Amino acid sequence: MLSFANAKINLGLLVTEKREDGYHNIETVFYPVKLYDVVEITESDTFSFRSEGLSIPQEGINLCEKAYKLLGADFDLKPVSIHLLKNIPIGAGLGGGSSDAAQVLILLNQLNELNLTTAQLQTYGAILGADCPFFIENTPVFASGTGTTFAPITLDLSKYRIVIVKPDIHISTAEAYQRITPQTPIINIQRVVRLPIQEWKYHLTNDFELGLFQQYPLIEKVKHKLYEKGALYASMSGSGSAVFGIFEQEEVDLSELETLGKIYYPVDL
Repeated sequence: MLSFANAKINLGLLVTEKREDGYHNIETVFYPVKLYDVVEITESDTFSFRSEGLSIPQEGINLCEKAYKLLGADFDLKPVSIHLLKNIPIGAGLGGGSSDAAQVLILLNQLNELNLTTAQLQTYGAILGADCPFFIENTPVFASGTGTTFAPITLDLSKYRIVIVKPDIHISTAEAYQRITPQTPIINIQRVVRLPIQEWKYHLTNDFELGLFQQYPLIEKVKHKLYEKGALYASMSGSGSAVFGIFEQEEVDLSELETLGKIYYPVDL
C-alpha cells in the first residue's frame, strides 16, 4: 500500500494563550500544499521501519513507528514493514512528520479493516502531534485550541504559484515557543483570508516570526526577497524555518535565492 504524504503551510499563526498543561492555544489556517513524502506499507513477518531520502534526526522513535504502536495498543494489527521516502524538509514548519504519521494511521486502518471513522483517526492523530489530525482530512481549515479544533473554510489557492524556501536552519517547536509571549488576537484570521490575497501582507501575521527573525536574520531575508521577487504574500510557515511565497504568475525565477536556502516548487504528482 502506497500513499503520498503532503506538506502544509500556515496562513497566519497567532499564539493566544499558554495552557495549564504546558501547551499553547493557537489560531491559524492550515492549507495543504503539493510537496510530498512517500509512505509505503507492506505486510511482513515482523514490524520494521526504514527511511531514505532526507536524513531524519535520530531522536527517539519516528512518528510512523509511534503511529503503528499507538494503534497496536488497541487493535491486533498485522505486522508490517514501513518504508518512508523523505522529501519534505525537517524542522521547517511544514508538518512533514505529522503528515507521514497520519498516512500510516490511514493505511493501517485500511489494511486491517478497522473501520475507524475520520473523527477516531483524528483522535489518535492528536496523541501523536498537534498537526497530525489536520492531515487526516487534509482540507483547508481554521484551527484553534492546540491546533486540533477545526472549522471548515472555503479557500482555493490553486490558481496561484506557491514556492517554499528552506534555509539551512533547523528549528524545533520547543525552541520557537521559548521566544513567544501569548497575547489576545487583534485580528480575525478567518476574516482576513477572505480578503484579496494582495491585502494579506497588511493583516496576516505569524507570531513566531518576531523572535526567530532576531535569532536567525537569514529567515527574515528570505521573506523580504520573496516580496522583492513579486510574491503577493510571504510568511514563515508554522514555527519555521521554511518561508513560502504566493505568486500570481506560474513561472517564478528565484535563482537568486538559491544562496539563501533550498527552493521547493510544489506540484501535482
